Amino acid sequence: MRRIAHLSDLHFGRTDEAVLPALVATIHEAKPDVVVVSGDLTQRARRREFRAARDFLARLEFPQLIVPGNHDVPLYNVYMRAFHPLSRFRRFFGQDVAPFVADDEIAIVGVNTARSLTFKDGRLNREQVADVCRRLLPVGERVTRIVVSHHPFLGTRTRPGRDLVGRAAMAMAGFAGCRIDLVLSGHLHIGQSALGEQHYANAGYSALLIQAGTATSIRRRGEPNSFNMIVIDRPQVTVERWNWNPECAEFALSGRERFIKAGDAWKAGVGGVTQ
Repeated sequence: MRRIAHLSDLHFGRTDEAVLPALVATIHEAKPDVVVVSGDLTQRARRREFRAARDFLARLEFPQLIVPGNHDVPLYNVYMRAFHPLSRFRRFFGQDVAPFVADDEIAIVGVNTARSLTFKDGRLNREQVADVCRRLLPVGERVTRIVVSHHPFLGTRTRPGRDLVGRAAMAMAGFAGCRIDLVLSGHLHIGQSALGEQHYANAGYSALLIQAGTATSIRRRGEPNSFNMIVIDRPQVTVERWNWNPECAEFALSGRERFIKAGDAWKAGVGGVTQ
């Protein structure tokens, strides 16, 4: 069994300071095997914001996999945006914007969807998808294969086909070829999960699409601050949603979604929720 704490959209520079110590305490109590952060660590990619994000994540004393988001590309510094869009991210979080971690039960690879030529949208290309498959194919069929991106493969209920990562259908077709199990993302500040087969036409194959809300930002967009705890106990995956309760000043479990793998497809299990 493996436990993944899935955080996203920290937005240091516009954080709710009351949330931070409770988030650290909750994650420490859960003892995840790895902490995944799916982008937007900062609000405006300023050095002080990256420093604050780095110092905060250093308090989570577990292995980590971190990818950048569109807010981690400088908005107003035109030169840096054009020629060195992720230089500050790399300075504080390392040169690799497509990190990889693996053990005998899970293998996780990150992909960078942030682009300097657009302010909020993201994109994947064929080379990135091929690289994901190259790294995950050798891990073996009994290992759960996971991709982390900032921009989502799943829209909102009111805008199901909007706000997706560019070339999402191409990427999902490629991921079907190397049997990706889970795709973790953020960007929309909404926590939700769905079966890929309901959104992408890859016959005989289904990944789980899992999005995290904003863990710490004041830009909540009508939802509480939240994060996911993903429990992988093959053939079952449970997605726990932990929401911030300001009255109690703590994160509390708000719900679970269960999925079961049958052959090449994931299906909703008992208590599972699909869209």
